[in-house]
Amino acid sequence: MLVYLYCSCVFLFAGVVQGLTGFGSGLVAIPLLTLMIDIKLAVGLCILHNMIITSSMAYDLRRHFEWSKILPLLIGSIPGVLLGAYWFKHVNPNWLEIFLAVLLIGYSIFNLLFRPKPLYLSSVWGYIAGFFTGAISSVISAGGPPSIIYATLTGWKKEEMKATLTGFFLYYGFFTVVVFYLGGNFGPGTWLLFAITAPFVFLGTLLGSRFGKRINQQTYLRMVYILLIVMGLIMLLQ
Repeated sequence: MLVYLYCSCVFLFAGVVQGLTGFGSGLVAIPLLTLMIDIKLAVGLCILHNMIITSSMAYDLRRHFEWSKILPLLIGSIPGVLLGAYWFKHVNPNWLEIFLAVLLIGYSIFNLLFRPKPLYLSSVWGYIAGFFTGAISSVISAGGPPSIIYATLTGWKKEEMKATLTGFFLYYGFFTVVVFYLGGNFGPGTWLLFAITAPFVFLGTLLGSRFGKRINQQTYLRMVYILLIVMGLIMLLQ
């Protein structure tokens, strides 16, 4: 019973985080979940809950969806996943994780201190960001940062950023669920814990999304950069 209550609280918090920023539920949930449950069970739960989070957010942000912004990320991620599978055998994932962590921390601190103007990047960079998202995800299962950094550089409004990231993570997450299911990675324990905690992650996402509508663009970006710094620090500590 204590495990169920603890996991429910973790997913409530993870839902609030992603509802606010458009990403970060796995970043929050996995380190906390592994204090009580096995890492494989934690990853499986996060993959399933990601579908609830992104689906509910996609419905809420549906007016801001633009396929011209989402498709470059999706298309670019496909060859990235394939190359990442090759990298997995030849690249030391620890060094890749350290490099990504330093990049996230440095990039975010720079933006918090100096507030540079957006670069208004073309969609070509979306393909590149999607490619590296897919490749890094295949190696260390934390490929979101390239897409998030790309979104912060485009000059999009808060709703556009959240909608684009949500749409990308929704379809990318669906692909991941199918792969995990076919691979037999969801056991009976996963489905039971998922059923118990699902209402909490949905409620957290709803609360985060509602609060996120009340904050302005600058506050939203500061929250994104702070969360990226936390993500980088967690990578370094791991």
